[in-house]
Amino acid sequence: ILLQKPKPKISASRRLFLKTKLLKKAMTMLESEKQARIADKQRILDERHPTLQLSGLSMQELQNLCKEIHQKIDKVDEERYDIASKVAINEKEIQNLSQKVFELKGKMKRPNLRKVRVSAGAMLGALLGAKVKESVDFKANLKTVKKEEEKKEEVTDWRKNVDAMSGMEGRKKLFDAAQ
Repeated sequence: ILLQKPKPKISASRRLFLKTKLLKKAMTMLESEKQARIADKQRILDERHPTLQLSGLSMQELQNLCKEIHQKIDKVDEERYDIASKVAINEKEIQNLSQKVFELKGKMKRPNLRKVRVSAGAMLGALLGAKVKESVDFKANLKTVKKEEEKKEEVTDWRKNVDAMSGMEGRKKLFDAAQ
């Protein structure tokens, strides 16, 4: 049974006409939004920075004006620095959170595994399939290791050793033995 797509209710030419109409409307709205943003920016700049009337001011008044402007500049710089540091902190936090989301998406939940006892023959059968019918003797392939007995030093009288090492001759023997 083949499922056919239902026929669209709007013809292709009508859909194209509506699409172009929507795009034109969106373009005009975008342009008007840009103009509004530019006008807002200009209005805010005019409010914050009125034009300076420098003519007719004395030297002292000009110096006071410069001091006021420098204070405003310092204040704006402090605000800019504070905002930049907040933005940097937020960007780091966003990056860390997106990394966590990425890690969480990548991990799959493992099911709890149960311990199952399997004999050697069943394990070989599972690994190699039905190839191996006879049981395999695992001990036959192991290497044989001979245990070597530890060499025990003979216990001697410790006083003889102390007498032999005393004095300069004993120290010379120790020095010669070390080389």
